[in-house]
Amino acid sequence: MKTYSEEFKTNIVARMLPPNNCKIAELAKETGVHAVTLRAWLSKYGGMVGKCDTTGKSANDFTSETKFQYVIECSSMNEHEIGEYCRRRGIFPEQLMAWRNACLVANECHHNRKDKAEKRELSKQIKQLEGELHRKEKALAEAAVLLMLQKKVRTILEANGDVNLNYLSGAW
Repeated sequence: MKTYSEEFKTNIVARMLPPNNCKIAELAKETGVHAVTLRAWLSKYGGMVGKCDTTGKSANDFTSETKFQYVIECSSMNEHEIGEYCRRRGIFPEQLMAWRNACLVANECHHNRKDKAEKRELSKQIKQLEGELHRKEKALAEAAVLLMLQKKVRTILEANGDVNLNYLSGAW
């Protein structure tokens, strides 16, 4: 079984990743390393290769401020200049584009969360007010029925000639 140096493995894996995107079958023919071995290397080293800038930081270690600065610096560059810039910084153009997109939607996401929370609060308040309104409508309907019954009783008693209607005028 042939052993390969770590440097050789990382170089091969770097060729499989963006921006090169070499196919595993082509690299297997070119290097003589079996495709299964190349896939294993890709899964083992894929997260580490090509993500270091000149200072040795991985792409995930960049601060938001640094990412934003890179996006601003590249905003007026063409594709070729962006490629050179990214090589000097040790990042991929795809990463730079992802950071740019994140910057573009950063405030929008926060705004949406705020709107959703406000909507939720308003819908709670609406449900509460609708419940209260329903309860009051029922009480009002009950009061109307009681008043109507009181009038009917008064009418019946007056028709029978009952003169003492004082007990009807009090609270029932």
